Amino acid sequence: MRYFFMAILAAATLFTSCSKSKEPDFQAGDTGSLDIEFDNVVGGQNLQLNTGVYTNSSGESFTITTLNYFISNIVLKNADGSEYIVPRNNCYFLIKEENASQLISLDNIPAGNYNGLSFILGVDSLKNTEPIENRTGSLDPAGEAAGMYWVWNSGYIFLKMEGTSTVLPATDNAFFYHIGGFGGYSSPTINNIKSVSLTSIAGSVAEVRKNKADAPHVHILADALKVLNGPTPVSIAANPMVMFSPYSVNIANNYQSMFSIDHIHND
Repeated sequence: MRYFFMAILAAATLFTSCSKSKEPDFQAGDTGSLDIEFDNVVGGQNLQLNTGVYTNSSGESFTITTLNYFISNIVLKNADGSEYIVPRNNCYFLIKEENASQLISLDNIPAGNYNGLSFILGVDSLKNTEPIENRTGSLDPAGEAAGMYWVWNSGYIFLKMEGTSTVLPATDNAFFYHIGGFGGYSSPTINNIKSVSLTSIAGSVAEVRKNKADAPHVHILADALKVLNGPTPVSIAANPMVMFSPYSVNIANNYQSMFSIDHIHND
């Protein structure tokens, strides 16, 4: 009988301990910050503008000189199944490999344990057609978005990848892919806005907490090789210059899969 009561006491202690461990260490209404880093790579190699030499699935070697893309409409996924939609007017970012823009910092995020996110690669049709005075910061065609907007087509270039390849006969060996089209009045037949949904691996979560000294950090790999290697392999020799054309849909379908969460750290 003595051993029976001891077993019950041990089980109760274990249950109490487990119950306490599940209690959240934050309160409703708490907010914190979250950092998201877009680390551009090419296959298994770090992207090095102008100097790195890579090979696509068509066996063509190439160098990338420019890689820019828009990230917008971010939704954070909580481990409890809920979602937080980042306010729309604070949710347009232009990622450029050439500068320090790969790190996105989000503030006033409800405290929680976030294990995934979704976003749009591109700029939604509503923002594409808003009055120009409402498109500031990373969306300003005369400022940060210079070179990422088609004046002649009234729309943003969602992804710009430029480079050189020895398979091209031109004297400068240049290729470029400027992919856009939001399916609106100026582009009724092409919609290259792509939704991306990512989940963390091994159950890791970004712990957003109030007054935390260091914001949790979600590290995303963006594989530029997927722009060429995807459902439709892209031959640089056969398609050296793609802008607003039906073929751009193939490249957009390819780059939809270029993102993955590499890891999350909370310190």
